[in-house]
Amino acid sequence: MLTSLSIKNYALIDALLVDFNQGFTIITGETGAGKSILLGGLSLILGKRADLSSLKNTDKKCVIEAVFNIESYKLENLFKTKDLDFDSQTIIRREILPSGKSRAFVNDTPVNLNTLQVLGKHLIDVHSQNQTMQLVDDDFQFQIIDALADNKANLKSYQTTLQEYKKLQKELKELYAFQAEALKEQDYNAFLLKELNEANLVDGELETLEEEYETLNNIEEIQDKLTQSHQLLQDEELGILNLLTQLKNTLQKLSTYANTYQNLFTRVNSSLIELDDAFAEIETLQENLDADPNRLEVVNAKLQLLHNLMQKHVAENVSELIDIKEALAQKVSETENLEESINKKQKEIQAVAKKLDTIAKSIHDKRHKTIPSLTKQLESILSDLGMPNAQFKIEVTLAKEYTYNGKDQLSFLFSANKGGQFNALKKAASGGELARIMLAIKSILSNYIQLPTIMFDEIDTGVSGEIANKMADIMQNMSNSMQVFAITHLPQIAAKGHTHYKVYKEDVDEVTTTNLVKLSHDNRVVEIAQMLGGLEVSTSAIAHAKELLN
Repeated sequence: MLTSLSIKNYALIDALLVDFNQGFTIITGETGAGKSILLGGLSLILGKRADLSSLKNTDKKCVIEAVFNIESYKLENLFKTKDLDFDSQTIIRREILPSGKSRAFVNDTPVNLNTLQVLGKHLIDVHSQNQTMQLVDDDFQFQIIDALADNKANLKSYQTTLQEYKKLQKELKELYAFQAEALKEQDYNAFLLKELNEANLVDGELETLEEEYETLNNIEEIQDKLTQSHQLLQDEELGILNLLTQLKNTLQKLSTYANTYQNLFTRVNSSLIELDDAFAEIETLQENLDADPNRLEVVNAKLQLLHNLMQKHVAENVSELIDIKEALAQKVSETENLEESINKKQKEIQAVAKKLDTIAKSIHDKRHKTIPSLTKQLESILSDLGMPNAQFKIEVTLAKEYTYNGKDQLSFLFSANKGGQFNALKKAASGGELARIMLAIKSILSNYIQLPTIMFDEIDTGVSGEIANKMADIMQNMSNSMQVFAITHLPQIAAKGHTHYKVYKEDVDEVTTTNLVKLSHDNRVVEIAQMLGGLEVSTSAIAHAKELLN
């Protein structure tokens, strides 16, 4: 509920601060006193765009601040979604600077107008004859029926399942697109994969083959150098091993004299052992060395194949070729298995569609079941509001297409006159009739769901007498479960309010300003008497006013 409203430097308002209570609040005032200014200021809180013409004094900023008690509104998730701090006493502030720039805040967090508009829908519903066109909207009509049918849980389940259905459909569409593209490349990818498979790629084999190639290609030089090395080490007179053996024997005699000679002997002996091992390896290499022109040709051919493949696939080494081969294998496999994947996805979609159909049928059945009750309530209330012949013909029909709120097509027809043709609301009802229909609908809805604060802006235009009393009773009954405001010119409605405010103009230092004041009981008597008989208050008007208030 709206608990307070502060307006500074807006239109004809210098500064205004007013607190509001729960229940039924009345706002009255002469034509032109500034009731529309009050609504205009409130609309800025709800996200309407502003301009410099809103400023009373263009040298100062305009500030409008509203405090709402939203403890029972269940808006925690909305605040979380909009990244706002939730507070049961939420403050919305709007500022219009002399530069023309506008700023908005929710609990001191800067927000854009879209956020204000989304939040505002949950806080205040300003209802006037000009806004009754919402009635002709299918979505709103479904909301009415679903509220009475208690379809909230079903609709939530349906919408979650619909999201899953659309996701699966998107995935199927992507599979078809991938299949079409993959089929174009299938033959070429299969050829590339076959080529790489036939190469029998082994990680690291390029380096091994290059070493083998260098050995086979230089076999004669290697044989010559190994023979020379063998002779240098093993020559009977000047061979390195013989000379080093003599040196070892010489130093062995000294090794017993001191550690210095012992260390020297050890080093020479180690060298001899190492050279002896090298000599043995040279002999082994000589024995294994074999000129093989055929093997050289095979190695050379494999190297050429690898280098050609690396160049073709822009690969740095065989390891990258293996990665490319695996990726191609995956593509070829996916293409070959796409039909199976598509069939599987189609079965998933069919299963979810079956679930959707079941939920949609449940939603439809509950809607169908609740329509007679809605029709009866609407016609009863409208009869009290001076439309005794009002009739509704509301039907829901299951269709094939999935919409965001089920599979129903809605026919919401109305006839205002006995024996008249049923037609769509926008064609069958006048503006005044639409206003009364909307009042009837809102009064019914208030019994089923938590509605935000509602402000009826002169929806009683053209109404008088007993019908005005009925309208007042409806609004008063609604106020038992929600906060209701009524801006009115009718004394019958004004008298039914729990709280009464008056909008008035006054001239101070040749400057006109608009103010809002809460009326005491005695002031309410005078105000209602003036609404009954004009500014010149008669004794009978006072008596009538007291009677209405009592």
